Amino acid sequence: MLSTLTNALKVPDIRKRLLYTFLMLLVFRLGAHIPVPGINVKVIEDLVNNGQLLGFFDVISGGAFKNFTIFAMSITPYITTSIIMQLLTIVIPSLERLAKEGEEGRKKIAQYTRFGTVILSFIQAVGLTFGLRGAVINPSFINLTIIALTLTSGTAFLMWLGEQITDKGIGNGTSLIIFAGILSRIPSMIYTGFQYVKVGTASFFGAIFFIVAVIVMIVGVVIMNEGQRRIPIQYAKRVIGRRVYGGQSTHIPIRVNQAGVIPIIFALSVVGFPLQLAAFFPHTAYAAFINKWLNTGSFMYNFFNAILIIFFTYFYTAITFNPIEIADNIKKYGGFIPGIRPGRPTSDYLMRIMNRVTLAGALFLALITVLPVILMKVTGLQIYFGGTSILIAVGVALETMKQIEAQLLMRQYQGFLK
Repeated sequence: MLSTLTNALKVPDIRKRLLYTFLMLLVFRLGAHIPVPGINVKVIEDLVNNGQLLGFFDVISGGAFKNFTIFAMSITPYITTSIIMQLLTIVIPSLERLAKEGEEGRKKIAQYTRFGTVILSFIQAVGLTFGLRGAVINPSFINLTIIALTLTSGTAFLMWLGEQITDKGIGNGTSLIIFAGILSRIPSMIYTGFQYVKVGTASFFGAIFFIVAVIVMIVGVVIMNEGQRRIPIQYAKRVIGRRVYGGQSTHIPIRVNQAGVIPIIFALSVVGFPLQLAAFFPHTAYAAFINKWLNTGSFMYNFFNAILIIFFTYFYTAITFNPIEIADNIKKYGGFIPGIRPGRPTSDYLMRIMNRVTLAGALFLALITVLPVILMKVTGLQIYFGGTSILIAVGVALETMKQIEAQLLMRQYQGFLK
């Protein structure tokens, strides 16, 4: 990794892209410290400390939510809209045709995604503003409107910032913004852990065990992220005129973690919603019941969370992976899986393999989500970090390094051709 970065800095064009990416992320971090006017931050901090869902938003936003800055909603509305558009592309035939039209179709879908992001951001900003109106110093209609518009503008700016990084920098801009937000929380987590050890809440050996466990989790995420089942494909030879085409072998890579981090986000949104309602209405019988039986450290919360993660992993994989379409494409181009007949048997075989591989990925996602809760109970270090954060950070780092290596390889070929 270090050698790749060193070689990348020696190439002027890549160095320029890396510098541009760094400056845009610096703009993001500066904006994460500009507060929204008229907000009592202490109230927001208490809600974040008591709510798992808001705690997750705070990690993703790099602390911007806890301080309720202009980037409090982070880039999550854009990600949500992108997922919705991806699902609608499969459901709505007109959007499916648009997606298959090439670059122009993708541009139109991207434009719809931008409009949808602004609309969804405003809806979320209004809901968030009225839900947290107890933190507003002067909750008049004008002040609430200003807060909602400020939050919407912050998300729209982050969307633009992410697109600029993707076009002119290195890596996926949206992912890098989330990555930078997660990394910005590490110093405060280290300081919090040091304070726990200092006052005697956690032992020194407990802190060492905690660090080792996190490193093991990171290694596990890397292995599962890169793990894939390769299904061999053989293409028959075709004689056209005097030329012979085909005859080569290739493979279909089926990733173990096909759904990525999306099942965890979906599951956390569902299981964390009752807790968040309890935080908004603290002095009710409903809040007392939820805080007793469904708090973030309880068995029931983590059990339901794990079950939902497994369900959403299969659900999202079934939507994004179409074995019938893949089998038809293989048959159309004269290919076949050795030992499997083309057509329906191929699609059934692909589905069977996908179900087995997805089970391993789903169980890993459930484990990586529940394990931090177990670690906090065992070590006594009440540091909020989730498997979601590790998955995102590791995934983005690996993907960005692959893009840098691809840029270097492309320039080496260009130099060879010249």
